[in-house]
Amino acid sequence: MAGRSNASSQGKAASGRLALGRLKTGERNKTEAKYEAMLEDMRVAGDVLWYRFEGVKLRLADNTFYTPDFAVMRATGHLEMHEVKGFWQDDARVKIKVAADLYPFRFIAARPQSKKDGGGWNIEVFE
Repeated sequence: MAGRSNASSQGKAASGRLALGRLKTGERNKTEAKYEAMLEDMRVAGDVLWYRFEGVKLRLADNTFYTPDFAVMRATGHLEMHEVKGFWQDDARVKIKVAADLYPFRFIAARPQSKKDGGGWNIEVFE
């Protein structure tokens, strides 16, 4: 029995993944990496001054926090919080709406569009 437990632990450690298929803190999934490449293009073009992956942690309530995927400073100096999702789960949508009510930032939710729909990003704004 101890051998089985140990093998199971080694499998999780070797994969580097956490529960629910989440990556370790600071690691980007493919969709986030693609979005970051777009932000970098925007930075080079002068539309974005600065961005940071998981750079801000917002308190929503006691023991409840929200960490947007990207904190982004636009060329205007405005700070935005960007969330990148392949698809929305109810808890994520609730957190971004609560955060938009509590904090003076613009919250941007980005989902990739399929190539047949023109590619790029489907953007939803919460203010």
